[in-house]
Amino acid sequence: MPHTFRSIGRALAGCVTIALVLAACSTGGPTAPPPGSATSAGSGTTPGSADGTRTGSGSATPPTQTAAPLTSSSTTPAPTGSSAPATTGRAKPTAAPSGPVTLLSGIDIAWSVAVLPDGSALVSERNTGRIHHVPAPGSGGKPSVAGEIPVNRTEGGEGGLLGLAVPPDFDADPVFYAYYSTDSDNRVAAVPWRDGTIGTPVVIFSGIPRGRYHNGGRIAFGPDGYLYVGTGEAGDTSLSQNLGSLGGKILRITPDGDPAPGNPFGGSPIWSLGHRNVQGLAWDSRKRLWASEFGQNTYDELNLIEPGKNYGWPEVEGRAGNPDYVDPVAQWPTSEMSPSGIAVGPDGAVYLAALRGQSVWRVPVNADGTAGTPSRHLKGTYGRIRDIHFVGNRVWITTSNNDRADRLISLPLSAVGVG
Repeated sequence: MPHTFRSIGRALAGCVTIALVLAACSTGGPTAPPPGSATSAGSGTTPGSADGTRTGSGSATPPTQTAAPLTSSSTTPAPTGSSAPATTGRAKPTAAPSGPVTLLSGIDIAWSVAVLPDGSALVSERNTGRIHHVPAPGSGGKPSVAGEIPVNRTEGGEGGLLGLAVPPDFDADPVFYAYYSTDSDNRVAAVPWRDGTIGTPVVIFSGIPRGRYHNGGRIAFGPDGYLYVGTGEAGDTSLSQNLGSLGGKILRITPDGDPAPGNPFGGSPIWSLGHRNVQGLAWDSRKRLWASEFGQNTYDELNLIEPGKNYGWPEVEGRAGNPDYVDPVAQWPTSEMSPSGIAVGPDGAVYLAALRGQSVWRVPVNADGTAGTPSRHLKGTYGRIRDIHFVGNRVWITTSNNDRADRLISLPLSAVGVG
């Protein structure tokens, strides 16, 4: 794998469009959880169904939405309060919205949101490979397609263009990162950015197992400046416990794609193992890494990640009290969760976007790494929720209803339980 993408990225910053091929993602199976045994609720997927939906699960059909143009629109009119006098040559500032606002619509699975330093955002469209650019709210700009990674969706499944991540030095070197599926593997590429368009990506890391389901896909830069990569076991449960495989792991790599220094298994990129399908990564103010985990038949999980630790799959699912494996901090029956993206809110709680559960779950976490009582928000309001981010004094979510009418929505913090 190349290790000089930083210089390559600068050289390619003027290039536009891409030629990459993608395909794959994640699932579970049916079975009612034991009654009265959870601290919350969750799920995985069954082959042949969208992630977070199990055959025979009896989950409700997501609300029907009508496809809308790729424009910024408000689902609730902004208040008409007074605004400051205009300054010559400058636009009059607009009042901040108080209710829900649709920032982007008409999307065919909005998988990941990555916020740029200027307040605008990139949104990955899983099924088409498009990367959308959403201007900063209040800027007056309109969303646009910044480029496209051709996606091979002939086999269906849950792969395609998945996670996006923006490095801390983006202003100095405008390159972001994308996780995507090819016909042979999952990989991470550095993608140059210039004037609202994407350049030719440079693959920095490849060889992550690919399957029709369980492709992981979430990537994020940690407080240490390294890139963390959540992978799935691609439907082969034996990979999760195999240190010779990249499947069913959380990886930690440099921006050039090398194993990061200080990793627990020598020159390996592996940071933790024993995962089934990781689609959420977030750090709190104590620099602790939290990850969401799709279960199969019994429990979905919120885990506190420590280097070198084993999180049990497929030997255990949920809390087992086995000293060989790390128990989840919180777990949910598979009927009410399917956790994908997660975020740490301004109140320090962990927020999980629930697919099958069609909700946002708030989990207060304590200094000792334990969790308080989870609370559920937005139940059924927007259907399946894929990703969540806190931006300014608002919370952004993406829907994932498989209807080519998914949205990026901005909401007041109170909508998800921030007091």
